[in-house]
Amino acid sequence: MGSVDLNSDLGESYGVWTLGDDEAMLAVVSSANVACGFHAGDPTTLRAVCRAAAAREVTIGAQVSFPDLLGFGRRHLSIEPDALEDLVLYQIGALDGIARAAGTRVSYVKPHGALYHAAHGDAAQAKAIVDAAHSYRDDLAILGLPDSELLAAADRGGLNPVAEAFADRSYRRDGSLVPRSEPGAVLNDPELIAARVLHLIERHEVIAIDGARIPLRAESICIHSDTDRAVEIAVAVRSILIHAGVSISSFAGRG
Repeated sequence: MGSVDLNSDLGESYGVWTLGDDEAMLAVVSSANVACGFHAGDPTTLRAVCRAAAAREVTIGAQVSFPDLLGFGRRHLSIEPDALEDLVLYQIGALDGIARAAGTRVSYVKPHGALYHAAHGDAAQAKAIVDAAHSYRDDLAILGLPDSELLAAADRGGLNPVAEAFADRSYRRDGSLVPRSEPGAVLNDPELIAARVLHLIERHEVIAIDGARIPLRAESICIHSDTDRAVEIAVAVRSILIHAGVSISSFAGRG
């Protein structure tokens, strides 16, 4: 049945505040979306995650964000595209420096939180992210929602657009994610989630929160590390896929 990437948001601890179990998730996923300090992550945390990812041969991506530590990057900020491009470039370069010191490098870019959703429908912000990535290195992949302005901009800009789906989030019938503020937006039952992911891979569709069937093809599946029972979810998803004959490998390492 081919292969699929499993990714997770890591490196989101900050100072004495710990979020998620990075070591445990790195034993399961094939790609790590590592925070760059703008929504979460301090230098010591980022270096530890990059070292651990390098040791396990997990691909590293820069999870870039609006500069919003207090809001965990989940608040939309009005930033001109030129300034946003500079902010994204800064984050990629910072994380890549730490990654290289750990013996690896940044291979892709994925926006976080409010910036992720903004880049889904806002062509100017999507282009700013892609332009920043392209100016840093022209072989970076861009990870985002299918049929988004972000992936369209990546394709036009000569970067590799990679569509992802979310294991632990509910979908609306238009293919967008149910906002976290609404009931049922976040899923946390490992068996249910694993079955949903297998259905997605086998049938290329996801069942929306209202029961609608949404066509969806994805090369990568995201499992949030801050979701309740995140490690159990990741293990269940990996297990059901491997049992079904699906291999787990990073999109950045294929071809």
